[in-house]
Amino acid sequence: MRTRELHLGLMFWATGTHAAGWRHPDAVADAAYDIELIQEVSRSAERAKLDFVFLGDRLASDPALQHSNPAQISRLEPFATAAAIAAATTHIGVVVTANPTYSDPYGIARLLASLDHLSEGRAAWNLVTGADPAAALNFGRDAHWDTERRYDWAEETLAVVRRLWDAAPDPDGTGSRRIDHRGRYFSVDGPLDVARPPQGHVVVFSAGTSDRSRELGARDADVVFAGPQPTFAKRKEYYADIRARAARHGRADRVAVLPGLTPIVAPTTEEAVALHDLLNALLVLDPEREVGDIVRAGGIGEGHRRNLTSASEVFGVDVRGHDLADAVPAAVLAGVSEEGARRLAEITRLTRRTVGGPAPITYGDLVHATPAQLSHVVVGNPEEVADMIQEWFEEGAADGFNIYPAYVPGAVTAFTELVVPVLQRRGLFRKEYRGRTLRDHLGLALPPR
Repeated sequence: MRTRELHLGLMFWATGTHAAGWRHPDAVADAAYDIELIQEVSRSAERAKLDFVFLGDRLASDPALQHSNPAQISRLEPFATAAAIAAATTHIGVVVTANPTYSDPYGIARLLASLDHLSEGRAAWNLVTGADPAAALNFGRDAHWDTERRYDWAEETLAVVRRLWDAAPDPDGTGSRRIDHRGRYFSVDGPLDVARPPQGHVVVFSAGTSDRSRELGARDADVVFAGPQPTFAKRKEYYADIRARAARHGRADRVAVLPGLTPIVAPTTEEAVALHDLLNALLVLDPEREVGDIVRAGGIGEGHRRNLTSASEVFGVDVRGHDLADAVPAAVLAGVSEEGARRLAEITRLTRRTVGGPAPITYGDLVHATPAQLSHVVVGNPEEVADMIQEWFEEGAADGFNIYPAYVPGAVTAFTELVVPVLQRRGLFRKEYRGRTLRDHLGLALPPR
């Protein structure tokens, strides 16, 4: 059994993962098309010895995301971006998202094998089936497939892709063979016209909370990218479930579970809280007349709007008609729902403001806590952020994290230069890469043909 190690990746959304990250004074609002910036951010992550840079994809655009998830409105195609990152770096892994629901296995195998050669063994495939129905209308379909069909399709795709890699020629052009696959959805003869990837099989990531996604991740993925969970107990439950499923497939120590994490970090706690407040103050709020679960948020579906009317629904008390900067009376917050109480605790964790305390919770805090979060958020100085990472790692809630920078490049620099050294000093994270490939970083063996 391999020694358990902490793994860290960088989720790269050029305008930041905070909905107002692009409005931060130090952000680059058009960074999605600034390849020099993308390459420099990737080099920054590499200097900190992170495992990988992660490139998402969505296959659709939607102006409705402008206030909830602006980074997903417009960005470069991930394979082209990954090639540029690979050319500017030497060790860090490059994860690209490819959706088999709208692709064929021969094309995916060919693109990923090519990227693995270009990067000298640093490529990974984030296998998603797509949670966003908008993509269907861009690919000649009337509707997005249901979960069962998408996962049936994805599982056959993955099997064919791996067979194509195994049957691909060596770099000298010898050793290739046909696969003559005849399956439920695909007929593929092969062989691939690209040599077998340097990693044998390109590293596979998957994500999702459905039973089908958990099973695919446990059986076939090398890394499971875990979404947000409402409580620490739920996070541990998810982690244990993936581990138990992987064990049933004989892969207990071959799957890493990495949740998303948004660190709002600064040299002092007070500065970190002020930065968190600044980002929230830059958010564009929804008109009070607009309520309900109708805000599109891209790949994470829909969520509540940012206004006091929606906050009243979520917290279970009427807080409409107040100035957002005003403190909420403790008597009002005494009547919140069970879900409202959970969210009040989250507000205190992030802002250090309390119900009726010297720094009281404000109406604005309620509004900012109303929409669903993209990932777990931690606000604090470097030691406090490292404490949270260490706790999750040691308590069996995560094998590491995919870091969501709230804005770019400042939040990347803050994490890599303030938090990573603390983790290294504690012996939790590597100070040097042990090899050149992503499989080396993740401790994964080279699969035989």
